[in-house]
Parts: sequence; structure tokens; C-alpha cells
Amino acid sequence: MADDGAPGPPREVLDYYEQFREESRLSSGVFQLEFERTKDILSRVLPPPPARVIDVGGAAGAYSAWLADQGYEVHLIDASPRLIGEARARNAVRAKPIASISIGDARGLAQDDASADAVLMMGPLYHLPAAGDRLAALREARRVAAGSGVVVAAAISRYASALDGLARKVLDPAFSRIRDQDLIDGQHRNTTGRPDYFTTAYFHRPEDLRTELEDAGFSDVHVLGIEGVGWMFGDFETRWSDAALRHDMLNVARALEAEPSIVGASAHLLGIGRKL
Repeated sequence: MADDGAPGPPREVLDYYEQFREESRLSSGVFQLEFERTKDILSRVLPPPPARVIDVGGAAGAYSAWLADQGYEVHLIDASPRLIGEARARNAVRAKPIASISIGDARGLAQDDASADAVLMMGPLYHLPAAGDRLAALREARRVAAGSGVVVAAAISRYASALDGLARKVLDPAFSRIRDQDLIDGQHRNTTGRPDYFTTAYFHRPEDLRTELEDAGFSDVHVLGIEGVGWMFGDFETRWSDAALRHDMLNVARALEAEPSIVGASAHLLGIGRKL
């Protein structure tokens, strides 16, 4: 719950997205790898269009728009009023619009039981620090999913801040304290005011994400690493701008996505389960 008792993520999370340009994040830097790899995985696990997809926590609709372009019936939900406003503005000029866009809470969806072929949760799990809230959100996704529906839930790796700090050569003692707490229990708290240190979140180990999906009642659960190790390369932009090197980076990330010894090295994880 939010700090003021209202539904939604913690207040500081909403405040963060009032300022941080999440709507453009996936088109810059190492986040381009996250975007391309997530689309690659979704293209393999989602039912074909025109399936009905609920995109919970979908921000300004990066994935919703991509799916709508392919003919999916997509319903976008996010807790941030600013990002929902941005999504609506963009949707107004789209040739293939997102079917609906609304403010909502992952733990209490407005959709009917068994009304979706697939449910995406691309943000709620890491912005609900309490385990009970994450379980409630996953159970809502399961309620909304049809009998054979799939849920795809994103998480941030427990090790992301430590690896990011190494890659960026961050020696700030305040960052080290945040990182060390992340490694202990995954509870990420940024009291510095620096947006590049992110906001309140929970960082999963791969096995944590698997357990949470299974506890919510999903079957055939598997957890994949999204980026592999490519997001840590200091010369990422140079590699990404070279078509051959970019293709190789994506191929290696795909080859290693389910390798247990390396999944957690990805900055982001995808947990995939089915309601059977």
C-alpha cells in the first residue's frame, strides 16, 4: 500500500515516476537490450493475435503499443497518473490504438474473472516491497487470466545494483550502503535523492520469483534472464550501433536465458507461468 494508506505502490515510487522519464527509458542506452530481449521472449510465449492482453504496470505503453501494432487487443493499466496521461496522448495518434488505458492497482484489477488470454506484469512486482502485496498482485493476474492463460512477470535481479555499480565504477558510500542492503534482503531504499539510484523496490533472486509465481497458483513456471551480461559492457553503445555485434549480443543472451548459473546476472528477470 502507499504510505498514505491509498491504494497503489509507495508514495515515493509515484513521486519518482512523476519526474523520471520512464516513457523514453527503453529507447536509450543499455535499456535497448532489455526492450529487444523482452519483445523476443514475449513473441515466443504469448498466444497469437488477436488475443486479449492485460498490460499491468505498463507505464506509457511501450509494450502495449508494440503488441497493438501486431493486432493484439491490449488493455494498459498503470498506477502513475502522469504515465497514463502520456500513454493516452500517444494513443490518440496511433494507427492501431491500445484498446483501453486506465489508472489501476495491480492488487485489485477491474477486469472480470478469466477475461484475458495473457497478463503482463512489467513493473508491479518490484514496486511492491511487501511479499503479501506481490502475492496479491500475482493472484489478481491469475484471476483475470483465462483457463489456459499465461502470465509474464518482470523482476529486477537481486544482484543488479552490485553489478551496475561495478560497471559504472560507483564508489559513493551512500550507494554502497544501498547495494549492501539489496544483497542482504532485496529491499532497495534510496534516501539520497539521486534518481540514478532508483526508488523503493524489491529485488528478486531467480528462485524467489519462481516461488512467488508457484505460491500464487501458476503451473509450468520458468524464470529467464533478459539481458544476460551485455548490459554491463562499458562500450555497450559502440557494440549496439554495430549490427553484427548487436545481433551477437542478442543471440548470446537468448542462448543463456535459462542457464541457472547465469540467469541472475541479468539486470531484469521474466517469470512465466500458466493458469492450468
